[in-house]
Amino acid sequence: MLIDFFFTLKDAKVPVSIKEFLILLEAMQKQVTSPSLDDFYYLSRTTLVKDEANYDKFDKAFGQYFHGIEALFEKQAELPLDWLVKRMQRELTPEQIAALEKFGYDKLMDRLKELLEEQKERHEGGNKWIGTGGTSPFGNGGVNPEGVRIGGSGGNRSAVKVWEARAYRDYDTERELGTRNIKVALRRLRKFARQGHPDELALDDTIRATASNAGYLDIKMRPERKNNIKVLMLFDVGGTMDDHIARTEELFSAAKTEFKNMEFYYFHNCVYDFLWKNNRRRNAERYPTWDILRKYTPDTKVIFVGDATMSPYEILQPGGSVEYNNEEAGAEWLQRFTHTFPKHIWLNPEPEGLWQYRQSISIVRQLMSNRMFPVTIEGLESGMRLLSK
Repeated sequence: MLIDFFFTLKDAKVPVSIKEFLILLEAMQKQVTSPSLDDFYYLSRTTLVKDEANYDKFDKAFGQYFHGIEALFEKQAELPLDWLVKRMQRELTPEQIAALEKFGYDKLMDRLKELLEEQKERHEGGNKWIGTGGTSPFGNGGVNPEGVRIGGSGGNRSAVKVWEARAYRDYDTERELGTRNIKVALRRLRKFARQGHPDELALDDTIRATASNAGYLDIKMRPERKNNIKVLMLFDVGGTMDDHIARTEELFSAAKTEFKNMEFYYFHNCVYDFLWKNNRRRNAERYPTWDILRKYTPDTKVIFVGDATMSPYEILQPGGSVEYNNEEAGAEWLQRFTHTFPKHIWLNPEPEGLWQYRQSISIVRQLMSNRMFPVTIEGLESGMRLLSK
């Protein structure tokens, strides 16, 4: 049976070898794990897959070969309580969503001011007042293509502004799991130079000096060879980026290791007039974007990391930020970055197949002169090659 499983993995382009297959058989013979499908999955993946980049291929092949076996999944999964509580958070048909009124940004803000003056009590499930559920553009837990989320949590992520204090968390720079392939891809962006104190043995110079010194040892030292590339990384954090925390942390950790001359800042959705380094103190410790544009030299490589998934208002409209009334549109700030730093790219953790369905992604790609790449090994390699030119 397992011989067919081996050939299924080969057909799926998983680079497995006979030696690894024999190790798997030996482990099973010695009963290293219990005879369950769960344990066999982890045992076979551990022995047969040498690179984390092939985990997806292995999972697909494993599912294809062992199709119909349900031991990997709970047959009676318990429904989360909040699914039952949010009974008003309905799934509307595309026709129903299209029928909802789109106010436009200015009209939306004017209507919100009117409701704040008129409304005196809590509402739920309606299409007019500020409340929960329903199709009103004001409140939370409902469905509307363009609304203002007030209180509570959102579900459809279509709000053009959010009125609440939002807490984000810093990306973990110590996260190392799964970063090996990312490091290999980032190494394409390198410019070596010898810097610092002469604390590294210069073998060729030592041999030459010793030979010239009649065989008496004459040790020569030299500075360590380091990557001299200067990198500025700007990370989108919070909101829809919460879906990509693991991958972004892997990228962040790998970049901190590979680029010794690296600085980073955070932003939310789009770059505006200030950035920050600590998400817990982002309202107290802000860095004016103008200062950042002036601080770094034009040869700095700038890498934006974000899913570029937001309301188009947040990019094109002054005051379009979901959190405050920014005086200048995000597009203006993006253009300032691209003009100041000719070597720039945007890395997008959102699957590339979904980009065509996000209007905001199309706008950002245009502003970045189509220098947007997916956070995949191929995407990272392409992006690093472009920065290296």
